[in-house]
Amino acid sequence: MATPTNQALFEALFEIADDQAGYFTTRQAIAAGLSYRQLSYYATTGRIERVRKGVYRLRHYPSSPHEDLFLWSLSLGPRAVLSHETALALYDLSDVLPSQVHATVPRTSSRRRTGICLHTGHLPKSDTTHYEGLPITTVPRTLADVAEAGLADELVTQAAREALRRGMTTASHLRRYASSRGGRLARLIEQALRGEG
Repeated sequence: MATPTNQALFEALFEIADDQAGYFTTRQAIAAGLSYRQLSYYATTGRIERVRKGVYRLRHYPSSPHEDLFLWSLSLGPRAVLSHETALALYDLSDVLPSQVHATVPRTSSRRRTGICLHTGHLPKSDTTHYEGLPITTVPRTLADVAEAGLADELVTQAAREALRRGMTTASHLRRYASSRGGRLARLIEQALRGEG
């Protein structure tokens, strides 16, 4: 079997990074067939730049929206998912501007990170999706998270109504999800569906 050329390896790397605003992890590069030596070579020659430990960026990749979120997502690892107010803002369902990035990670993950609010817990696969290339909680899960975290009632109901208006979820799906979670979420979803709040 022929060994891939440097050009073929770089093209494989570009394919990965192209879906992630030009960023990629060491793990992804190795999985694509690059060696640590080749990564070092590309960094030395200026084709890539090391942004932080384990995360690189294609040097001449054009800027794109949400680069900071891609960087955080890749830094936190493959099981991290953007959530809470960050997910709400990314979906553009509310006027809330989070003061820091929110992500949910498995309970076993380290919580010592500056500049980010980490939530730990189990996220079923059905509660996660990708939006604009980023791993994120689904709309119903996002609404549940912000409701349980204490976001103002009117902001939760506004977000639910906006999600319905834009066809990002359905009334029956929201009702089912809210009834499985109960409490404040169920009350706020009912208010949103009745046009209250």
